[in-house]
Amino acid sequence: MTKWGDRPHWEFDARLLGQDDHGHWLGIPAGTPMARPGASFLADVDQVGLVPRASHGGCGAWLATFHAPGIWVRTYVDMTSVPIWDGDVVRAVDHDLDVIRTSDDEVYVDDQDEFVEHQAAFGYPAEVVALAEQSCAWVHHAVVHELAPFGGEHRRWLDLLTSA
Repeated sequence: MTKWGDRPHWEFDARLLGQDDHGHWLGIPAGTPMARPGASFLADVDQVGLVPRASHGGCGAWLATFHAPGIWVRTYVDMTSVPIWDGDVVRAVDHDLDVIRTSDDEVYVDDQDEFVEHQAAFGYPAEVVALAEQSCAWVHHAVVHELAPFGGEHRRWLDLLTSA
């Protein structure tokens, strides 16, 4: 991922596990190195990522990760540009807003202040703001109400990752 203005952001390797009606599922085993400018760490637990179909959620402008038990987060969804495949690399621009479900089942939208600050600092066009807000509203509703693909669909893929 990059941030607006082609500024580098998170980068890590993942394994394509397969696809279904929701999109492409990626496996990210515990111990996977993850890095962005100024930060790097190893994934604490196994996780699977979902690159949604472009039409999912009305726009598909998000990337989701679903984490195995053992850390503070169960689901983390970044609002992004519509992700695109560039060969075997997924590329998207992070639009700051995140929908998070914690291990305690609290669901909230994170980085709303950053989203407002970056709109002014980097001049997000109105259509980028609208896309991020539309995506965030749809994802938040789906996560709160455990609607597909946030209703446990990831478990099949997490099982596939951990059994490999």
